[in-house]
Amino acid sequence: MYTPTAAGAVAPKKITVPELRNRKAAQGQARIAMITAYDFTMARLVEEGGAEMVLVGDSLGMVVQGQANTLPVTMDDMVYHCRAVARGLARAHLVGDLPFLSYQASPEKALESAGRLMKEGFCESVKLEGGAEYAPHVKLLVRAGIPVVGHIGLTPQSVHALGGFKMQGRGDEAGKRLLADALALEEAGAFCIVLEAVPPDVAAAITEALTIPTVGIGAGVHCDGQVLVCTDLLGMGRGHSPKFVKHFANVADVAVAAFQSYVDEVRSGAFPAAEHAFKANRPAAPTSEVQGVSAPDSSKRYVA
Repeated sequence: MYTPTAAGAVAPKKITVPELRNRKAAQGQARIAMITAYDFTMARLVEEGGAEMVLVGDSLGMVVQGQANTLPVTMDDMVYHCRAVARGLARAHLVGDLPFLSYQASPEKALESAGRLMKEGFCESVKLEGGAEYAPHVKLLVRAGIPVVGHIGLTPQSVHALGGFKMQGRGDEAGKRLLADALALEEAGAFCIVLEAVPPDVAAAITEALTIPTVGIGAGVHCDGQVLVCTDLLGMGRGHSPKFVKHFANVADVAVAAFQSYVDEVRSGAFPAAEHAFKANRPAAPTSEVQGVSAPDSSKRYVA
């Protein structure tokens, strides 16, 4: 469970930003598979499953912390989870989210926050939400050597301004604004852009217009890649799921059944069985004797 890459094993080839930048499906490149992870164990499994990009999203606020939205997530939260995920990855590219108000105030603030994710969180790129208004932020980060993933459409950090988790880009004018945002982010130096909850025809038009890849989530099949939250695709949640989520497993029911079996066996005494116990010091000794100490003689107890 706690074993890192085996000693002497050849480390797999790391997926790099230049490789990802060239992953355009229209040019015959394989589509990018991105999955979120928030801890070491999940990171190991996601990478073993073949994902090229692993995102430590500020969605951890909802998935891990149980918050109503992503706004309470702090830089310290992000650094902690990014560092844990980084330890579990040998091949996949690690992207860390810049949380709410860690970059919006100025390009300089963005540089400071992104630097923390790279230095302390061991990220290999950062993701930030927003369009053309954040092109100066992206430009400064790229100039400093920090690769950037853009994120437009439904931007969860703006949930209150948007009136909820709603589709964006509906209508010609809204679609044109998203395209302008995408082009501005590409011009600023972003190497990839996430398109969230936008009409598929808008996503297709943006994907065609850009020379960098798009990664969709609720944006149709014509993007250059897709991303899902790990707990969503595993079917670990209870209650409502977004329309764009597909459960590739039903881990919640499997986990609950396993927990119930454990509880039942603990209560019945079936667990732990002999094969789950270490070798006794004195296999033939009565259970009342441990390390040569006998149980007290009840006949000699003091009675008040």
